[in-house]
Amino acid sequence: MNKTELIEEVARRTGMSKAAAQRTIDALFSTAPREGIIANAVAKGDRVQITGFGTFERRRRKKRTGRNPQTGDELLIPGGNYPAFTAGKSLKERVGK
Repeated sequence: MNKTELIEEVARRTGMSKAAAQRTIDALFSTAPREGIIANAVAKGDRVQITGFGTFERRRRKKRTGRNPQTGDELLIPGGNYPAFTAGKSLKERVGK
């Protein structure tokens, strides 16, 4: 399912117009600065927990040593933050069937 199909399904199930459903989806999932509720919360370091569905959070990756595959030289890979999603119990059970 892509974004367009998601918008159409939300509109169909809720009785919203497609335009209203698109604004709702964008408000939740947009990655543009100051637009998406989930992305903004995760970027600030907050967890977004949707009971039964899952949790979105920011995790920290430590710096580490890697190798250039062409030359074999060691290089330092800097640490940083990255987004993570952990599926909830109900979602895991539903997908596992």
